Formats: sequence, C-alpha cells, structure tokens
Amino acid sequence: MRSLLFVPADDAKKLDKAMASGADALIVDLEDSIPTQGKANARLSAAAFIADAAKAAHRPRLLVRVNGFASGLCDADLDAVVPARPDAVMLPKAEGGADMVRADARLSAREAIAGLPDGCVKIVAIATETATALFLAGTYGGATGRLEGLTWGAEDLSAELGAEANRDGEGGFLDAYRLARALCLAAAAAARVQAIDTVTVDFRNAAALRRESEEARRDGFTGKMAIHPAQVPIINEVFTPSAAAVAQARAVVAAFEAHPGRGTLGIDGVMYDRPHLERARQLLTRAAAAGVA
Repeated sequence: MRSLLFVPADDAKKLDKAMASGADALIVDLEDSIPTQGKANARLSAAAFIADAAKAAHRPRLLVRVNGFASGLCDADLDAVVPARPDAVMLPKAEGGADMVRADARLSAREAIAGLPDGCVKIVAIATETATALFLAGTYGGATGRLEGLTWGAEDLSAELGAEANRDGEGGFLDAYRLARALCLAAAAAARVQAIDTVTVDFRNAAALRRESEEARRDGFTGKMAIHPAQVPIINEVFTPSAAAVAQARAVVAAFEAHPGRGTLGIDGVMYDRPHLERARQLLTRAAAAGVA
C-alpha cells in the first residue's frame, strides 16, 4: 500500500469520490472525523459502504479506523463493521503487542459469529499516539499474524505531551515527533510489517507533501497516509520505484545469482554486499505490487 486515504464514514459523497482517487487503500474513519453523537449512524454507513465496495472487481484495500480501546467505543465499532469483511481495521492509540493480542481476540470472536475465516481481517496499528506507546514500540513482533502495518501520528501525541506545537517554524517535526517517527520505522522493521508514514496536514502544500514523502521513502517507509484525494497522485508517484531503480535492482539480483557463493560483488565500479541484495529484492517486490516490475 503506497497511499492510504482517510475518508469520514458518514460522508457518502467523499466515500464515492475516494473510490476513484487512485489510492491503494481507503481508511473509512469512525474515530476523529466523527462526532460522538454521530458514531452509531457512521458505523452503519461504514458497514454498508464496505459491503458494497468489496464487490467491485478493481478496488482499493478497505480499512476501517475504529475508536481506540480506551474510548469504550471499539467493541461497538467492531460489531458493526467486521461482518462487512473489511480488509483490515486500523487501531488508533495502540500500545504495543498486548493491544494486538486484545485486538486479535476481539476480531476472532466476531469473525466466528459472522461466519468469516479466522484471521481474514488484518490490523494496521497507529503506534505512537500516546506517551506509553513510545516505550512499547518494540513489542509488536510475534503478537499476532494479523498485523500488516505500523504507522505513526503526531497530533494526539502532542496533545498528550502538552506541547504547543509539533512542528518548527519551517514545517519540520520537533524532536519528540522525530523520535516517534523513528520508533515506528524500527518497530515495523522488527515486526517485519510495512512502515507507513503519517499524514501531511497542509494538504494544499504539494511541495511539502512531496518533500515529506521523499524523505519517508529514503528512510525506509514504503507508503504514506493522505487526508485529501489531491495528495494521492504525489504519494503514489514517490513510492513507486522508478524505471532506473528497478533496472539497478535487477542488475544487483542478477549479479548475485550468477555468483551465489560471493558475499560482495563489484558492479560498474561500485561494491555491493548482501544488504544491498536484500534491498534490491525488497524494491523489486514493491515494484511488482505497483505494477512496474
């Protein structure tokens, strides 16, 4: 998933528009974009949309961001949306592997009641929205086979920390949030799941979006969340491996396949070793998923 677009669960027009946005995944939101008094109706809307959209021959992945455990609303969210069989739920304010075990148990029970295969609904966790979560980032690995991605956020974390801002005057993240970003990236690598970058909230600033997307790709993130359809094309472009990168990766893989006993190889005057081989294979996997391999 290169691009994951947030859409309020209670806005039918935005949901329909999102289906044509080109996003790899839609995040149907039951949390921040829905006021408390609208949660019940939004659950019904989310379930109906997921059930209908899942029938499309060519569609994005369908995720639902439920409310966090501490809200007391998560169980009702799951009761409503799991029978519609979303591809995954996004769990906000997640606090490590223990929360993944809890989410797994809740999903298993509802899958059984709905007659769905066990494990069919995956999990993407937002891993940095509480101070406690930062200290538990290394505990996701092995908690559940449902986990397919970790992402991070700065808005809820800044509120919990009591911060006046999470970015400096030039738009860059301040230290606490750079730490959260790094912990998310390391946690995803340790758990062997996708690392997904956070949103760029200034959705009219295409230059900032491109810069943050390119920095995220450089550092190891393989996708990014969006809050407006206009952000999707830039995110998809940045996270789709270029033809030159694909060609270089193929050359590295071919060279090592031709010399399976070698630990290092020189290609066009540059030395490559086994970590370069692994990076080349990962890039080709992403390219194949994007349809450019």
